[in-house]
Amino acid sequence: MARPSHSRSNPLGFTPWPVTVITAVVYLALVVPLLVVHHVVPSAPSSSPNGLNLTEAWADLQVLTKGFHPYNSHRNDEVREWLLKRIRELIDSAPPASEHESVDEEKPDVFVFDDTQSNLTFSGRDSGLGVYFESTNIMVYIRGWEEDRERWWEDPHGRPAGKGGVLVNAHYDSVSTGYGATDNGVGVVSCLQLIKYFTTPGHLPRRGLVVLFNNGEEDFLNGARVYSQHPISQLPHTFLNLEGAGAGGRATLFRSSDAEVTKPYMRAPRPFGSVLSANGFEAGLISSQTDYVVFEGDLGLRGLDVAFMEPRARYHTDQDDARHTSLDSVWHMLSAAVATTEGLVSDASSRFEGLPREDGLIASGSGPRGVWFDLFGSTFVVFELHTLFALSVTLLIVAPLILLVTSIALTRADKMYLFRSSASPEDSDGSEKVPLHGVRGFFRFPFLLVIPTGVTVGLAYLVTKFNPYIIHSSEYAVWSMMVSAWVFLAWFVSRVADFARPSAFHRVYTLTWLFLVEWVLLVIATVYENKYSLAGGYFVFFAFAGTFLATWISYLELFALPRKSEYATQLALPSRRASSHGSRLGTASGEDVEEGEDEDDDGAAAEATETTSLLRGQRTTFANYVRVTGDYLRDDDDEPRQPNLYGHEQAWSIYLPKWAWVLQFLLTAPLVLIFVGPLALLLTSALRQTGQDGSSSLLIYIAIAALTTLLFMPLLPFIHRYTHHIPLFLLLVLAGTLIYNLVAFPFSPANRLKLFFIQEVDLDTGVNHASLSGAYPFVHDVASSLPSAAGQNITCDLDLIRPKCSWHGISPQVVQPQPQFQSQAPQMKDWLSYNITQSDREPKARFNISGRSTRACKLVFDRPVVEFKVADSAYDPRFPHVSPGGTKEIRLWSREWGQTWTVDVEWAADTDETDEKGLGLSGRVVCLWSDGNTAGVIPALDEVRRYVPVWAGVSKLSDGLVEGSRRFQI
Repeated sequence: MARPSHSRSNPLGFTPWPVTVITAVVYLALVVPLLVVHHVVPSAPSSSPNGLNLTEAWADLQVLTKGFHPYNSHRNDEVREWLLKRIRELIDSAPPASEHESVDEEKPDVFVFDDTQSNLTFSGRDSGLGVYFESTNIMVYIRGWEEDRERWWEDPHGRPAGKGGVLVNAHYDSVSTGYGATDNGVGVVSCLQLIKYFTTPGHLPRRGLVVLFNNGEEDFLNGARVYSQHPISQLPHTFLNLEGAGAGGRATLFRSSDAEVTKPYMRAPRPFGSVLSANGFEAGLISSQTDYVVFEGDLGLRGLDVAFMEPRARYHTDQDDARHTSLDSVWHMLSAAVATTEGLVSDASSRFEGLPREDGLIASGSGPRGVWFDLFGSTFVVFELHTLFALSVTLLIVAPLILLVTSIALTRADKMYLFRSSASPEDSDGSEKVPLHGVRGFFRFPFLLVIPTGVTVGLAYLVTKFNPYIIHSSEYAVWSMMVSAWVFLAWFVSRVADFARPSAFHRVYTLTWLFLVEWVLLVIATVYENKYSLAGGYFVFFAFAGTFLATWISYLELFALPRKSEYATQLALPSRRASSHGSRLGTASGEDVEEGEDEDDDGAAAEATETTSLLRGQRTTFANYVRVTGDYLRDDDDEPRQPNLYGHEQAWSIYLPKWAWVLQFLLTAPLVLIFVGPLALLLTSALRQTGQDGSSSLLIYIAIAALTTLLFMPLLPFIHRYTHHIPLFLLLVLAGTLIYNLVAFPFSPANRLKLFFIQEVDLDTGVNHASLSGAYPFVHDVASSLPSAAGQNITCDLDLIRPKCSWHGISPQVVQPQPQFQSQAPQMKDWLSYNITQSDREPKARFNISGRSTRACKLVFDRPVVEFKVADSAYDPRFPHVSPGGTKEIRLWSREWGQTWTVDVEWAADTDETDEKGLGLSGRVVCLWSDGNTAGVIPALDEVRRYVPVWAGVSKLSDGLVEGSRRFQI
């Protein structure tokens, strides 16, 4: 038999230093770029591309964010007028027709629609909420070159011809406590630049483009719903929604309706996002919504949702301003919007034409569900879900079969050492056995996986109990704690196992276990793909593919071993000689050894070590490396050593390739890091600051523990070869981060705790209560520190999702005296007026409601009404206006200040009611005031803003900052 090659200093050998260095370098080489891509926004170009003006876009953003501009504010009207002016400026400054002719195209027709006519009444489906809303939307229509030149929208029964257009949407209202830089100022200025771009020569759209500036998104997506009532809404079949659910960073592709409509996003120079975020919405893990659900769910369009997603702590606060965003963020969204829109408007196919509906409108149909994700923020991958399903099913079947066939081939070649404890020599009758120790190492994987994972899960519960909000500001301290605990324990358990029962099969057995675990995960992911169309488990397919190849290679390695019978024959030969001569060969000193010594499979002493000496003057066989009775050869200083045998592992392992581990590692770890790493960062960013909103704090810690396991499982086949340096360093990191995570204050000026303000006034009595909602006990501490709350009994309702602490607040001044009565402020009960006309014989009534200095009021009933109608309102079958279980609240929005609404309601007669006829109805009439731009109008809010700690920020709890109510009884 040929002697194996030796390599004492092989830089790719499966020895401690190469394993430690190579694995650490690969992890760092991938983790660092992933962190950079996630946190560093690509730089905007130094000069504006053709058709765009970044300087202009930044100046527009600064104008837009000068003040809070919710729908129910005067600043909102100013923003609307400014938008109309800017749109006219962009259209008027467009290049003349001659420049378009120079590139062989006509100058496009552009139409501006200032919608002050549309209205709509609709419901919140199963929420018991009804809404009446009046439009102040602005729409710009850039006619495509393949479209008809008729103004079909001027005909009440007109319908657009052609293949359908494209809608790009951004809402221009902000919340009452945020300046709206990224929610949604960047979207608005991106839309302005799209108008500029598609009226520039060389960019004429094939399909018509509708740019919608909708007003009222923050108050239940009202603007997108009322857009459906304008004739131009019939044109688009596809859409791009620009939104902000964070306050800076990169704009991510939140979700899309199908693979076909997602492909234009591949044109974006810096694409960013994963289909997992869409699955989060579909599974209900993300409760907030954007206009996407209206366009895709209610109007039947096909499109995409691109939005900012972090940092959540600045979202809906005064830090959502131009100072806390950047031109780079503007460019990231704008460049994606231009590229995606250009792809959609230039589409020449009929796949987006849509289908006629029963009501005469057009539904855009549906396309194949998609799988999509970015690679390092520079490349975007899109393919159809059924492709992933087919590949997954194929791999689930083929991979085990290949391993089975390989195992059969190894068995026939007599080289299947796996799961074999012994072998017989070639000329033996089977009674003589030579130990192989081939089973050793098989059962250690469950301990390697369960112990580190169990400890990290325990740490998740520990931190949740003692400091649940620490991840709000210190996410990487939490990650460091989890990673260091997992890796150290995995190393420690593997070294203990390797010391007790050294095995050359640690790698192949661990890979086999990983193959089985990931096979089960892929089965689960495939079932969800097929049953629920959830594509977020795509990473399992790629991880399993890499693990399968690595496992297969580990099986193929066994072909390098000698046949088991040949190995047994060579090992048994010296034993037979020893018995015939009355002495035992193979000892360093020639001393006798008792027969039967160390016969069990547990003894590492039956195998040679890397210090085993070669017997001089004998043929190089396995017998030269081991003692037949199981004792190791004593090390003579003057004898050469066998470098290919590691430690006390099985002697036959010297024939295994020493470099194959590198290929196996590169097939497993990088794939997991590339596909799971971005998801880990995405989930951390999306969930780490949602605890302040009432979400479970434990969820994110458990998620990090699970993701840590997924990210570092590829180390398990190799970690027993690690030197002690990195694990001991990680042990110190674990100690430091554990202490920090348990005792550190969880909030900071850069990652503030968000508290939610509202002031509720009983207009009949004048009694008011200001309140803050948020994480307890911090919300109580902040409320107690306010000057006006000093000495008061602050009451906190801890049963709410967000605990609410209330105190008697400073009276608001939201209604100012009339000019002719400057010296006499109106009484509070005059802020809101209503009149009820009751039917004598039926459970019906008519409400006439108006509020002063507001354009938002609502009716709140103590029991649901079964029907309601708002005078002069439009109704649309796509938007049912009564919830199946009745309506408990009717919100009323007007484009005019001081509007009077007429609402007819009907409720079910109930003989159990106190009223003799069973016609009783009670509740509250409420009006809202949301304008916090002027100091002194809402003094309680001014006080909160002035005196809250630097680690706390203020957001709005409801649509109104101040809600004044009066009770009614019919």
